[in-house]
Amino acid sequence: MTDQVEYIQSPLCREYTDDGHKVEIDIYRTEDSGWVLEIVDEGNNSTVWEDKFETDQEALDEALDALKQEGIQAFVGSFE
Repeated sequence: MTDQVEYIQSPLCREYTDDGHKVEIDIYRTEDSGWVLEIVDEGNNSTVWEDKFETDQEALDEALDALKQEGIQAFVGSFE
């Protein structure tokens, strides 16, 4: 028997578009964990932060700051 983990999706999840590319900012948690931040590109390549966030707003702020400082290209992988 396996335990199924139920994820809680943040209402702050959103698409982010810049420089001709689009990524999904995905923020989620389980009932007893901190918020996980994941950025997924159009090729389904994923960047996940190792540290959890206390609030979903903190996770969103981190994602937007990283995208602004590093540029969207840093989060876009190969489409092959």
